[in-house]
Amino acid sequence: MEMVIDVFRHVIHYGFHLLVPFVFGRLFWKENWWKAGLIMVGTMLIDLDRLLADPVFDPGRCSIGFHPLHTLWAAIVYAGLLAVPSWKWRAVSVGCLWHLCTDAVDCLLSGL
Repeated sequence: MEMVIDVFRHVIHYGFHLLVPFVFGRLFWKENWWKAGLIMVGTMLIDLDRLLADPVFDPGRCSIGFHPLHTLWAAIVYAGLLAVPSWKWRAVSVGCLWHLCTDAVDCLLSGL
């Protein structure tokens, strides 16, 4: 049963990271939805901040509040990008904020 829950958690986590950005792109940027989706998936690069941690990957660690690009201060910067009058920068903003939400859901589902 534990394995089924773990598989469910990973499907939710990676589905949220890789599929939902295209749904957002379709909802918010109808003319450029494919590009917006790719930009939002590209915001997964904020996970590079894990390279600063020791160990780099710890399955028992919640990234929210631990890694520099996964903090409240980073979220404020990401939210501030919504004010930039460019759909591309707004897609970056939505992608980064959604990334943080997805990681927070993963933390909740894993009991961290």
